[in-house]
Amino acid sequence: MRNLCPNFDNEDGLETVLEVPIPEDMWTNIGNSGSHRWQNLRALMKAQFSLDKSSHLSASSNHEFVALLKLIGCPLIPLQVQYDHTLTRPLKDSSIKASSAKYIVQQYIAAIGGVGALDSLKNMYAVGQVRMAGSEMRQGNDSVRLKSRAEVGGFVLWQKNPNLWEFELVVSGFKVIAGSDGKVAWNQSSSQPCHANKGPPRPLRRLIQGLDPRCTANLFIDAVCVGEKTINNEDCFLLKLEATHDILQAQNTSHTEIVRHTVWGYFSQRTGLLIKFEDTKLVRMKSGKGNNFIFWETSMESMIEDYRYVDDINIAHGGKTVTILYRYGVAHNHKRRIEETWRIEEIDFNICGLSMDCFLPPSDTKKNCGSVQHTM
Repeated sequence: MRNLCPNFDNEDGLETVLEVPIPEDMWTNIGNSGSHRWQNLRALMKAQFSLDKSSHLSASSNHEFVALLKLIGCPLIPLQVQYDHTLTRPLKDSSIKASSAKYIVQQYIAAIGGVGALDSLKNMYAVGQVRMAGSEMRQGNDSVRLKSRAEVGGFVLWQKNPNLWEFELVVSGFKVIAGSDGKVAWNQSSSQPCHANKGPPRPLRRLIQGLDPRCTANLFIDAVCVGEKTINNEDCFLLKLEATHDILQAQNTSHTEIVRHTVWGYFSQRTGLLIKFEDTKLVRMKSGKGNNFIFWETSMESMIEDYRYVDDINIAHGGKTVTILYRYGVAHNHKRRIEETWRIEEIDFNICGLSMDCFLPPSDTKKNCGSVQHTM
């Protein structure tokens, strides 16, 4: 990962610190000469790009590519997560499935470092890189193939608790920023102003992919155990969470309705660790006039790997997410597949000086945060 940009105008001058570290592959593709690289990086830091036709992730335009980056890079989980200090729930009056899930989560907490280690966490930051590949939107139910070309990028994530976080992602010269100040979750891109997400603030899905064990434990402690399944020759307990009608209704808009959003966690019976995280979301949207509707189903499966201890906390340092977009209804029946492979380059906890001000929406976009955006 490259953190600094040389001063091409003055060889003896100070180097520029990049807002988001980028992989060496991306640095090579930014430009051949020093002046071109500097111009492109300067445009990147200012988040100003022209909307020309694009083939990134097989998108038909840069606008579509940015929409895919938001969908894959920074989706939210459907449920609010309480920052419970005790990380426990009473078993009284719980069903067998719910009691089993609470026991499995306690095993996960022990495998991740224990309650004492998790209670010591105040905040965190992570730096990583991603590699994405996608298919075109194909008609029919047949399997879709990825294009050979992969898009590379990097990200930075700051977090204080499940509802205080900021995430910056740069892929192939395009930038997406998302965050939550505890009152509203928002996002913006290099080509679009800030938008507020409908409903109460929720955690970033990427936090559940091995980066925030406390958030993961608090999420699944209210789940139910629905059986066992073998994942990559690893016997796992399968925990399930279903977003209730009230939660989904709070996220609806005048033109969209979330029909269901279900979350699954696969916890290894051998190690106790979360090795797969999956969620499926079905959205119904109005299509023009009349009572015609289009359905969008988004299925995301994340394999979580390479656990390593950092400050006595077992953190996943890599993984892969496969996303299937399925659109049907009226005359539509299309499918698209996108794969993201990520690797954590640096992670640390209890950063000094990380105050509430670090999670406010950008000052120049606050006036645009009144509009509401619904993401697939």
